[in-house]
Amino acid sequence: MQATPGKQNLLGSPPDELAAFFAGLGEKPFRARQLLQWVYQRRVTEFEAMTDLSKRLRRELAETAEIDLPEPVSRHDSGDGTVKWLFASGSGQAVETVFIPEPGRGTLCISSQVGCALDCSFCATGAQGFNRNLTAAEIVGQVWHANQALPARRSGEPAVTNVVFMGMGEPLANYRNVVAATELLISDWAWGLSRRRVTISTSGIVPNIDRLGDDCNVSLAVSLHAPNDGLRNELVPINRRHPIDELLAACWAYAAKHANRFVTFEYVLLKNVNDTLAHADELVGLLAGKPAKVNLIPFNPFPNTRYERSSAETIRLFQARLRARGLVATTRRTRGDDIDAACGQLAGRVSDRIRVRLSEKRLRVASA
Repeated sequence: MQATPGKQNLLGSPPDELAAFFAGLGEKPFRARQLLQWVYQRRVTEFEAMTDLSKRLRRELAETAEIDLPEPVSRHDSGDGTVKWLFASGSGQAVETVFIPEPGRGTLCISSQVGCALDCSFCATGAQGFNRNLTAAEIVGQVWHANQALPARRSGEPAVTNVVFMGMGEPLANYRNVVAATELLISDWAWGLSRRRVTISTSGIVPNIDRLGDDCNVSLAVSLHAPNDGLRNELVPINRRHPIDELLAACWAYAAKHANRFVTFEYVLLKNVNDTLAHADELVGLLAGKPAKVNLIPFNPFPNTRYERSSAETIRLFQARLRARGLVATTRRTRGDDIDAACGQLAGRVSDRIRVRLSEKRLRVASA
């Protein structure tokens, strides 16, 4: 994105902010709804083409504002239909976005940060380090581009039916911009996606899980990956700040805010690390009888990792044990691994890395 000096980028502005912007121009609030429909539903970015705005307003918008989109650097298409884009994020850096087509839906996995500071030991993004948060415009621009680049569905709807914040970065460490982007995803005037079709994944920033339930209450996924604090401290270092009991309490409170709400717990299976039946039994002890679903994820290797993927038989037995003990458990199908687009493989390009210590003060600053 190359913003024009003196012009306000309206991409990513949530409805209330847009209404305030138009009020500053002496316009009624409904102008914000018109602009949202043009940009997100019709994917029009030139003000002159927004024909239900007056000519005077179109001229004024052209002078004071713009719709500035992220710049795609490359596109890679997998043999299984998965598509990965690399988007420039300034200073030679880039983030990745992945589209996963499935029968009945098209899921877009989007990034929220340039790199990630949480340093989960099995994740390629964490190995890249952290540079900065993405803006709301950079976040929603990924969705805009995917819907523009991909053919519409047979129903005429855009290609993207589901959005998951599971790309590069920790979404709840970029709280303000992620919530602003989410508002647009679920707004009837923008994309109008169901709250259940938007999923925010977190490694466990507990204070912001509490905030999220009040601010937008979309589907929540938690990167658990271990059934006890000792192992999770090693795999997911944020656990040292917010251990499992504290994390789960926040999850159950989140689920209680809306009827029939479940929390999905993501669990990457690592050979001889967290994949035994004893681990499965521990996981049952944590989640049984709670509004929980488990999504088992075969590990996807990346350069210089010390981990290996559990065998197909180990994964099958682990899932079977969870199900036998009453948990809802699925195994994620690996998609896009031939283009390094599978879960845990997104790395983008991160330079000028900033190693952020996992202190509450730093996380509050990053997520404000």
